[in-house]
Amino acid sequence: MKMAICARSEGLKAEVDQRFGRCPYFVVVETETGELLESISNEAVGASGGAGPQAAQLLSRHGVDAVALGNVGPNAVGALNAAKIQVLSGVEGTVENTLQKFNAGNLTAVSGATVEPHSGMKQQ
Repeated sequence: MKMAICARSEGLKAEVDQRFGRCPYFVVVETETGELLESISNEAVGASGGAGPQAAQLLSRHGVDAVALGNVGPNAVGALNAAKIQVLSGVEGTVENTLQKFNAGNLTAVSGATVEPHSGMKQQ
């Protein structure tokens, strides 16, 4: 499965970012092999509004099947659900740590928002 992980920088050693729409990067990995596929710069990070839905569209264009994140707002989760991208919560540490958590079955599927709208605008 092709999974994006919200991160503060590029690569497997990058620290994760708890925000979805305003995370600086999405590190995309192949979950079965642990292979780094790409690090995508989040074009929506500086958007004045609609960062979550824009980020969801970016991941959809890159053919991502799932995203691992900390928090997600209502508009973003709606856009991810519409794009049929599975939403998983529980990122911590590095991208590599989060991938290990996924493979151990320790990420939680999310079907709704975990935070209020616009909460990602505050640095976490």
